[in-house]
Amino acid sequence: MPDLILEQRLGGRVVGIDEAGRGPWAGPVVAAAVVLDPLHLPATVLAALDDSKKLSPRRREALYAALQEGAGMGIGLAEVAEIDSLNILRATLLAMARAVAGLGSAAVDHALVDGNQAPLLACPVTTVVGGDGISASIAAASIVAKVTRDRLMQRLALEYPGYGWETNKGYGTPAHRAALARLGVTPHHRRSFAPVAAHLPGYLGL
Repeated sequence: MPDLILEQRLGGRVVGIDEAGRGPWAGPVVAAAVVLDPLHLPATVLAALDDSKKLSPRRREALYAALQEGAGMGIGLAEVAEIDSLNILRATLLAMARAVAGLGSAAVDHALVDGNQAPLLACPVTTVVGGDGISASIAAASIVAKVTRDRLMQRLALEYPGYGWETNKGYGTPAHRAALARLGVTPHHRRSFAPVAAHLPGYLGL
């Protein structure tokens, strides 16, 4: 289970950073930056933090609400146009930098980032592969990013019904693929992704 050992070793104000939505065919990539304060966050909440993929939607929502009350939190997005122009990795790193900026003016002494690629930040950065299962701050960020993006995709599903975004969150399910063939490409689809590009006029499969 994730804990605060890495944060305590580093000392100072440590932010955990993670993203949601690198793989979907539609919607933005969302990053979150979270600074945990054990003095203001119940021990039961800290003990419950985990990789968002291991938690039920109901559990994620409950932890998100608790983190809003007892943690510093910033959100950053990279929109579909940025994903298509920059590529998904560079757009993800941009979203992470925006998430840290979203924390406000309080200084950050160190950042812990899930994965092996570091965004450009004003503070030192340590990348942690599988960090959402190691660092409580990264686990918290994974929950915040996931809940934020899921809510966003549910809203987009109301504007563009038929693609199943309320359940698949933009991922490439068979139902989503069938909807692309039937309904076409929306402004929220990532045109640089091959399964979407295949449904654009003039696609040659190159």
